[in-house]
Amino acid sequence: MTTVTKTSLRKLENFALGKWISGEGEGQTLYNAITGDAFASASSKGLDFAKMCDYARTVGGPKLRKMTFHERGRMLKELAIYLQSKKDQFYKISWATGATKADSWVDIEGGIGNLFSYASLRRQFSNESFCVEGDVAKLSKQNTFIGHHICVPKEGVAIHINAFNFPVWGMLEKVAVNWFAGVPAIVKPATITSFLTEAVVKEIIASGILPEGALQLICGSANGILDHVINQDIVTFTGSASTGKMLKAHPRLLEEAVPFNMEADSLNCCILGSDVTPDKPEFDIFIKEVVREITTKAGQKCTAVRRIIVPENQVEQVINLLHKRLAQNIIGDPNVEGVRMGSLAGQSQLKEVKEKVEQLSKSQKIIIGDFVPQSRDPFGNKFEVKGADKHKGAFMPPIIFLNENPFKNTDCHNIEAFGPVSTIMPYKNIEDAIQLAKMGKGSLVSSIITADDKIAKQYVLGAASMHGRILVLNNECAKESTGHGSPMPMLVHGGPGRAGGGEEMGGKRGVFHYLQRT
Repeated sequence: MTTVTKTSLRKLENFALGKWISGEGEGQTLYNAITGDAFASASSKGLDFAKMCDYARTVGGPKLRKMTFHERGRMLKELAIYLQSKKDQFYKISWATGATKADSWVDIEGGIGNLFSYASLRRQFSNESFCVEGDVAKLSKQNTFIGHHICVPKEGVAIHINAFNFPVWGMLEKVAVNWFAGVPAIVKPATITSFLTEAVVKEIIASGILPEGALQLICGSANGILDHVINQDIVTFTGSASTGKMLKAHPRLLEEAVPFNMEADSLNCCILGSDVTPDKPEFDIFIKEVVREITTKAGQKCTAVRRIIVPENQVEQVINLLHKRLAQNIIGDPNVEGVRMGSLAGQSQLKEVKEKVEQLSKSQKIIIGDFVPQSRDPFGNKFEVKGADKHKGAFMPPIIFLNENPFKNTDCHNIEAFGPVSTIMPYKNIEDAIQLAKMGKGSLVSSIITADDKIAKQYVLGAASMHGRILVLNNECAKESTGHGSPMPMLVHGGPGRAGGGEEMGGKRGVFHYLQRT
């Protein structure tokens, strides 16, 4: 990496109390994921989190609550149109996160798409600042005594603690919902990629579309902010299950009964139906879907396929086709023509993924890709990087394991390498496939590729209790399908167990998370 003094680096700015503020001290150094060069630093030292929360509640909240659902919806639409006009500058910055153009499209335009979706949701609400829910409850014979539920915006602040992999979508998919509900937000992106979030927030503030106090940003550490939450606040978290559990147990959350929504990384799976043979179009759909989930964002997606569950008589064919497709996968600088996969978000992520691959290699064998356990350079010179130095950038080749006995060797159901890493495992019948899927102990998403509706029905009903979303894919719907890993604004995103037990988005369902039902 380039030697740079911290004092020469650009300092990211936090947006707090209506002002852009550089944190005190040197802060955390940020690196370009492709070149390995240090280019910025981030610090939140000196920010007063208590004042930030109070500012959101007393300045932003009242302004948003006075607006009707229709007015808030139109505000979201105006903001979405504005950000769409600025997207080219976001793409240029996104490159430094290691993302390809296709990766950035999901993050940037996918995030803006959430604003558009929640803007259109206004048609499902009355033009009021509150909403009436459900039917009248008749509590007396003559109907002179009745009951009804109304929902009003909570009078607190939504604190969003987000993951590094989607610095734009991760913010916009959440704030679209709380703003539509009438609640202000404080956003804490993961520091490693917060420079892209900062760029988007600068444009949001510059637009003047939001009322004052509706949005604040912390680019550095937010350690201590939960000490100041009250019962009207909402906290959301996206990231690792271990960090989420630690935050969820914060004494202040328990004392004030603060809602905490957790969306954690999970061991998602993709199943090839037993009816699908290599001569059927669904077989090619399956291979394409798995390859896309391994290579998109270099496998850094909370919804990525970590377990590839295949009929035992098709394992060899699947391995051969995956090997062929992945051999065509060009890794390197996303700005170079032909590159299909960029890098991980940084050296810290690369180190973590290497450690998890080493753990997994103890109970299953690598059949695609090269890895030398306990080596200083485990990938050696056995993969090529186009247009960049693989030793400076956070590059990693796809690694595919084969676990021939996944009911006995269970590391693949417990350990997640958050990169281009997945495990193929065989199954004998649909009951086995269902059991293997559920051994992930709760997942955000599962998909099954089958042309047989009976198989699809049996799988969905058997596996649904342990999944937040199930995609049924066949040749008829594949052309219009958004794919295994794409959450939809009008559908719930979240999952039980290991996936955190939470729900985000989901159309009207998501809005009600920020309303008090009375």
